[in-house]
Amino acid sequence: MDESTGRLPAEIEAAIKAAASGQNRPEAALRLAAIANRATTLLHQLAREEANARKGQPDWGRWAALANTSRDVLLRTATSRRAAAELLRAANAPRQE
Repeated sequence: MDESTGRLPAEIEAAIKAAASGQNRPEAALRLAAIANRATTLLHQLAREEANARKGQPDWGRWAALANTSRDVLLRTATSRRAAAELLRAANAPRQE
């Protein structure tokens, strides 16, 4: 990880791009939404644990802010994952004419 820019290593970037590829766009959307949700879940857990461990220390506020922000993002990625799952279900449902 490039500390100055937050850029991802090439192999992680490639894996994300691979998840987005393919002809089935609803399936790709669900894969990406699931990745975002899982990554955000782990970020929130890490930030919450660090904030709890650092209460009273100078960097507690930064960890607490990250925990709060990641909780908000976690809720949004869960909603995105549900919406993407609905898209995939609709795309795979038999068409009625």
